[in-house]
Amino acid sequence: MEELEELKRRLEEDRPMVWDSFPDIGLYMDQVISYISRQLISYDGGESLTPAMVNNYIKDGLLPRAEGKKYSKTHLGYLTAICALKQVLSVRDTRTLLETGSAGRDPEKLYAAFYQELSLALDCTAEVLDPDLAQEDLPRLALRLALRSYADKLACQRILSLIAPQEEKSERRKK
Repeated sequence: MEELEELKRRLEEDRPMVWDSFPDIGLYMDQVISYISRQLISYDGGESLTPAMVNNYIKDGLLPRAEGKKYSKTHLGYLTAICALKQVLSVRDTRTLLETGSAGRDPEKLYAAFYQELSLALDCTAEVLDPDLAQEDLPRLALRLALRSYADKLACQRILSLIAPQEEKSERRKK
């Protein structure tokens, strides 16, 4: 099936830009929106990042404030991760994950870890896609992928609940 073959190819090959490929000059909001729209695989247009969303991520503490009106590599890295994670996590859980992951790491190393895990996840999903699958087998494949997502989300939520109390204790100690 041609569409499945194309999906498999994209999952195996399409990756966001690596840190060193990010622009080394500050970008304005409209440039950031345009840039991020090309960072992740999407079909049917997907949900687009908007300036209001970026401002809300800053207010919610997921993203550092812009330097003047310009956004840096750090912003591009965080926004790429946020846009991928928001597909499966709440803003609160995304914040917990990013805060925990960023403890003692610079943004470049944090993005490298995100990139590596995203690549692994995309490759893992690509492995289960068989382009020679018959049309009548597609519902079962979709069910398998959906249930794997469900199981992964359950495990992720439980792990985040184990992380969150530690973060709350750390915050109380700081005050």
